[in-house]
Amino acid sequence: MKNRFKFFLSLIIAKFLYLGLKITKLSSGTSFIGMLVLKICPDFLTYANNYIQNSKINVTGTNGKTTTSGLITHLLRKSGNFVINNSMGANMLTGVVNALALQINPFQKADYSVIESDEAYLEKIYDKFDANYLVVTNLFRDQLDRYGELATTKKLIQNGIDKKNGLQLFLNADDPLVSTFKSGINPIFYGIKDVIYTEESLKQASSTEEVFNCPLCGKPLQYKKKFFAQQGHYYCDCGYKRPEPEYSAEVVLHKTHSVIKMNEREYTIPLVGLFNAYNALAAIALCEKLGIKGIENNLSSFKVAFGRSEIKYLNGKRTLIQLIKNPIGANEVLKTVDLDSQILIVINDNYADGRDVSWLWDAEFEFLKGAKREIIVSGIRAYDMALRLKYAGVENIKIIPKIKKAIDYAGKTADNNITILPTYTALLKINKIRKLRSK
Repeated sequence: MKNRFKFFLSLIIAKFLYLGLKITKLSSGTSFIGMLVLKICPDFLTYANNYIQNSKINVTGTNGKTTTSGLITHLLRKSGNFVINNSMGANMLTGVVNALALQINPFQKADYSVIESDEAYLEKIYDKFDANYLVVTNLFRDQLDRYGELATTKKLIQNGIDKKNGLQLFLNADDPLVSTFKSGINPIFYGIKDVIYTEESLKQASSTEEVFNCPLCGKPLQYKKKFFAQQGHYYCDCGYKRPEPEYSAEVVLHKTHSVIKMNEREYTIPLVGLFNAYNALAAIALCEKLGIKGIENNLSSFKVAFGRSEIKYLNGKRTLIQLIKNPIGANEVLKTVDLDSQILIVINDNYADGRDVSWLWDAEFEFLKGAKREIIVSGIRAYDMALRLKYAGVENIKIIPKIKKAIDYAGKTADNNITILPTYTALLKINKIRKLRSK
C-alpha cells in the first residue's frame, strides 16, 4: 500500500512539475521529471505495467527508433487507441519513466505503449517493465565512447531480450547483425526486395561500408544486392544466408516521399530516403500483425518527430531539419540534401550526442562539395566540423559557434530553402528557438 501511494504521488508531482516547466520554459522536461519520479517511487515501472491493457511495444536499434515508434503510434492512434509513447525521443531509463509518468491516466488504462529504447538501457527497462513486441531496426557504429564495438551493442540488446521469454521480435532481415537476435519464440522478419530510384541523385553510392563475417564460418559475407552499409541480400558459401522475410517490399524513392509496395498494396509515406522506408516497413509489418485497419490511408497523414525530416519555417523560408549522429545515418541524410539551400550544420559533443566526434571523418561530407552557398557550422564542435568540410573540398565555410546566432544568420542570408543538420542536443536547443515555426 505504501509503494502504491508513492506511485500515485509521483504521478501527481510529475504532472504539476511538467506544467510548471512548460509555463516557465526552463526545460523541455524530457528526462528530469523521470529522475524525480524514480527518486519518489523506485518501482514506478512495475506499477506502470498495470495501466496498459493490450500490448507493450518497444523499438530499439542504432537509427530510426524515433521515426519507427512514431509511425506505429500514429497508426494505432488513428485506429482509435489510447497509446503512450515517448515521442520526444528521450529513450534512456529516465526518459521512458518521464513519458509514462506524464501520460498515464490513473482512471483509464492505455490500450498500448510504444516505447523507443536506447540499446544500452533496454535491459534496465525490461527489469521492471513488461514487453510483448520488440522491433529492432539496425545496428551501425554509433557513439563509440558509450557502446564500443558493434558486438557490445548487440550483446546489450540480447541481454534485454533474454529478460523476456515470450517476447515477439520483429527483425530487419537485411541487417546481418539484427537478423541473428533470438528469443523464446520464432522472430518475424521484414525486408526490402528491391529499390527503385526515381532520380539519379538519390542513388549516390557511399564508400562507408562495413564488412561482416559469417556467424557460422567466419568468412566475409557476400551480397546478391546491397542497399546501404551492411544492409542487403547477404549469403555465405557455407550455407548461411539472409532469412526470408514474412513482410517483403519493393520501395520506390522520390525526392519528396516514398512508396512501399507489398502484397499488392501501396503505402505512400511523407518521408524521404531509404532509411525511412525501412522504418516505415517495420511499422507496417507490426501493425499488420496486430490487425490494425486503414494503414494505407493513415500513413500519408503522419507528422514526423522533431528533427527527423521535420519541416519548419524561418523568416518565411522552408527549413528542413535532419538529425545526424553517426556515419551511416549521416550519409543517408547527406544524399538527400538540397545543395541549392542554405545549409547549417550544428555539432555538439554532450553525453547524449556522444563525446567522440571522430565519426565526422567517417561520414561522407564530400556529398556537400557542390553546395551553391556558403555552409554555416555551429555548436560546441563547430571548428571540428569546419575542418572536416575543408578536407571534404568545401571552400565557402562560415563559423558561428553560438547556435541562436547561426540560426539568425541562416534566416537572414537564405534566398529560399534552408537545411539544418544537427546532433541530438543541438536539436533540443534548436527546437526552443521561437523564430523556427511550424506553418
